[in-house]
Amino acid sequence: MRIFTRYILKEILQYAAIGVALLTFVVFMRDLGRLLELIVRNSAPLPSVAEIFFYTLPTALTFTVPMGVLVGILLGLSRLASDTEITALRASGVGAFSVTAIVALFAVTMWLLALVNGIWVAPRSTAALIQLQNDLISSQASVAVQPRVFYEDIPEKILYVQDVKSTKKIGEWSHVFLADISDPKSPRITLAEHAIVQSGAENTLDMHLVNGSRHEANPKDVSQYDITTFVDSDIPISMAPTDSTKAETRPSEMSTAELMQSMQKVNPVDARPFAIEFHRRIVLPTACLVLALVAVPLGMASKKGGKATGFVLTITLVFGYYLLSLAGLAMARQGRVPPMAGVWLANAIFFVAGLALLYRVDRSSLEVGTVRGLFRYVKNLFQSGWKMADEVVERSSVRMEGSGYSQLRFPVLLDRYMVRSFLGTFVMVLSALLVLLLVFTFFELIGDIIRNRIPLVTVGQYLINVSPFMIYSVTPLCVLISVLVTFGGMQKSNELTAMMATGISIYRATVPILLMSAAIAAGLFVMEQTYLPYANTRQDALRNTIKGKPPQTFLRPDRKWIFGQQNTIYYYEHFDMDQDQFLGLTAFQFNPATFAITRRVYASQVHWEPNLDKWIFEKGWSREFNADSVSSYKPFEVATFAEYSEPPTYFKKEVRQSQEMNYQELSSYIGDLQQSGFDVVRLRVQLYKKIAYPVICFVMTIVALPFSLTAGRKGALTGIAVALGIFIAYFIMGGLFEAIGNVNELPAALAAFAPDLLFGLAGGYMFFRIRT
Repeated sequence: MRIFTRYILKEILQYAAIGVALLTFVVFMRDLGRLLELIVRNSAPLPSVAEIFFYTLPTALTFTVPMGVLVGILLGLSRLASDTEITALRASGVGAFSVTAIVALFAVTMWLLALVNGIWVAPRSTAALIQLQNDLISSQASVAVQPRVFYEDIPEKILYVQDVKSTKKIGEWSHVFLADISDPKSPRITLAEHAIVQSGAENTLDMHLVNGSRHEANPKDVSQYDITTFVDSDIPISMAPTDSTKAETRPSEMSTAELMQSMQKVNPVDARPFAIEFHRRIVLPTACLVLALVAVPLGMASKKGGKATGFVLTITLVFGYYLLSLAGLAMARQGRVPPMAGVWLANAIFFVAGLALLYRVDRSSLEVGTVRGLFRYVKNLFQSGWKMADEVVERSSVRMEGSGYSQLRFPVLLDRYMVRSFLGTFVMVLSALLVLLLVFTFFELIGDIIRNRIPLVTVGQYLINVSPFMIYSVTPLCVLISVLVTFGGMQKSNELTAMMATGISIYRATVPILLMSAAIAAGLFVMEQTYLPYANTRQDALRNTIKGKPPQTFLRPDRKWIFGQQNTIYYYEHFDMDQDQFLGLTAFQFNPATFAITRRVYASQVHWEPNLDKWIFEKGWSREFNADSVSSYKPFEVATFAEYSEPPTYFKKEVRQSQEMNYQELSSYIGDLQQSGFDVVRLRVQLYKKIAYPVICFVMTIVALPFSLTAGRKGALTGIAVALGIFIAYFIMGGLFEAIGNVNELPAALAAFAPDLLFGLAGGYMFFRIRT
């Protein structure tokens, strides 16, 4: 029995380890770019970056460990069942309950680890992560400032720097413009030729200014204006948020002891969110046990489908568990059931179902009744689809033969077989990752859903609209896994050897896979050009609703600082885009050589006159400066200035994310913002990535083919592990080059295409060294 125990546990552990690693990596895909940019900018030391990584890991493991347990048990037992090893075990007297006892050793161990992580480690790491991010605010700000970009993350201040000479910890700036907007009607302006900036103590930024001046107008008496010049000046800037911007501690950020204290509140309505969070920290680890209880009988019953059936069952179980959890949490949030009953609903149902399935599989096969009908329906559905595809291919082949091109006939039976094997694996892997990502996203937002009382319809709409972006993100990984698993399986079963024995080159055998990967890459690009921007726009708006933020607006009338065309910075209190009218407009005109203010114009109202093609300034004043003195002061009731000739459309800048635009829209948007003095470095990198990212599907195929032939005899599991390693290497390299491009250390095009070029050259070299 000990031999059986070690053998079954080894089979389960290897699939579970790959599952946890894959799921955790997919979760970290969102944060990897931010961590790499911290390293590239050197705005945070490597120990701090490592701390961010390790503080984020426990929160991800609260979800990925139960799912990894499910993946390990289902795929491991499905493999044993497909090779009739389960049948041999049962014939030797080892029944379903005996196998369950063996699997229970693994499930209980993972449950204990997950329980410790969920109750103690994850809450502490979340609190420590928030504290660390607050500590890094000032150190990041010293290098986060980009040249000719308005930096608005300093409380009650606006910073504009014309040139950044260094991106090290100590920032060296030239031509600095700092506006104190504590009084929005009359901002105090500080200018300097040079500045040396470094992080200070207690979330402060120390700025040492050289050769500058301060300008301050009196809003109560417009005839008064103060100018102060200096050779050296030190300004400490607090980076800490104001009291109005501090967010209250959420239940997910509390320790378990604090949650238990909060649950003792007299008002049950106020205590409900804390009770839900407390039970959720126990429910997710306990999912290791109930999912294992369901996975054992289903895995043992998967005799014909093998690991493919395991994939399908994984998707089905995760989706079912997710829906039940959503329903239970919704009822608990609405007060229809007690928090404990709602949160534990999914685990209770799966526990009962697992006992029933286990009792039945120990006495008869599960491949009867409803389960058998379900698999038969899915099987017939796929068979009908492949039959139609084969008929189309057959007709095309016949037409080619009749045209006299039989020697170039494509595709043949072998090509159809290769495509069918590849697409079958691709669809299963993509579906599994999509469902698991949706589940993780739901649990990530559950605190906001409960706190803000978000209807289930809104949550469903968000998950539907975020699905295209998830598919777009993981498709290259799915292509890589599919190629490695497909060719690895053929290599293990000697099918590739049989092909070469009949005179078919390996290169010829890879043609249909290369064409399919190219088609997938083209499909990703078309998807990104058409539907994906709309879906991203919609999901951003729905996410803001779930988070309790105001609805996203694309036209920003609150963008109050903008750089003009004639060395001018405009500041306004309000802009009516319908009437083309400003309220409280101030224009600062500069000498481009010295960056000294040469003119400052203020008007209480400014409107566009189409007949004159000019802005009409009303009830204001104009001052011209000569070094440190006012050379001219002119109040006016109505005036026009030829220098300020930007049309109204210039100020109607559309604020959108790069993923909410296709290639043409983003290119136009970059040109529009660049003219106004806004940062476009990141946007240029994202512009070229819109082409570079889909191409990686084809590159990954070229890279995967040589690895699949060398690692194929070790099985599909080795192929998945190799695929994960390759994609992690690509993703880290891609994030690193993108971060370097974001700080303008590499041309945007090179930063976007460098990973494709490097992996393509390496893959091509190995591909053409394959023995055919």
